Amino acid sequence: MALLISIGHGGWYSEEDLAEELRALAPGADIRPASSPGNLDEITMLAVSTLKTDIAARLPNLKLVQKLGAGVETIVNHPTVAPHVRVARLKPEEPAREIAEYCLAYVLRAQRNLLHHAEAQARAHWDPVAPKRTHMTTVGVLGLGHIGGLTARLMAGLGFQVHGWSRSAKGIEGITCHHGADALPGMLGQCDYVCAILPSTSETRGLMGPEMLAAMKPGAMLINAGRGDLIDEAALIAALNRGTPGHAVLDVLCTEPLPQDDPLWRHPSVTITPHVSGWHLGDALADVVENLRRLEAGQALLHEVDRARGY
Repeated sequence: MALLISIGHGGWYSEEDLAEELRALAPGADIRPASSPGNLDEITMLAVSTLKTDIAARLPNLKLVQKLGAGVETIVNHPTVAPHVRVARLKPEEPAREIAEYCLAYVLRAQRNLLHHAEAQARAHWDPVAPKRTHMTTVGVLGLGHIGGLTARLMAGLGFQVHGWSRSAKGIEGITCHHGADALPGMLGQCDYVCAILPSTSETRGLMGPEMLAAMKPGAMLINAGRGDLIDEAALIAALNRGTPGHAVLDVLCTEPLPQDDPLWRHPSVTITPHVSGWHLGDALADVVENLRRLEAGQALLHEVDRARGY
């Protein structure tokens, strides 16, 4: 039984570096980068960040696809992943904290008028502007799972009024929690910032379309650090042109990398980062080799996904 690593895109770990780190955690385990796959019949576990179109189809004895991250929407229904193949994801603490910090960074950028002061400096213009008051500012968090819950608690700990939304009822101390589709427009209308950290499912794809964008508070900021297909990007541009919301920070897009001719690049009310909000896997790498061990031993996997539900 062997583990094959196929990252599926550039700009992150190399497959060779990741294989080396995993081997250090599991000496003696058969862990191979895609550049040196050996006999494909021996591969029983595939670790990916993005699933390449044909790799799973070339592994006749594949039993498990391990996502090197949280989102599994491109894997669970992938045509080359046979129905019997199991799917697992990671729930690492380090990138969860990084995503929460990313959201906080853009909230604080606006709270403290940092773009205004940078522009004033460029003009050598002394122009004091009062910062916004934290306890009078409302932050909304869409998605109250592992990452969203951490983000909501981080914001509340700093004194923001925090509202959270999820599809089913949740309770988090210090957070005003809402759930269900009917509750979302009303919550959006109360928030100065909305941090979206939702998975990609049939219920969330396109959720932030014309109706929900129009429900947002005029001038509010929408920060998407979950999945790009949450937002109807054409509707977002139209909504930004009307000022509701006032700005969008997008770390995830429907198409990545974002094509150079996409109008989002040049829109004055859009900030784009190249899917960097959660970067390091930290101690979650141990879960990858633990799942390899459990797969070989016939034991229950860590963080196995219900392929029918999509998460």
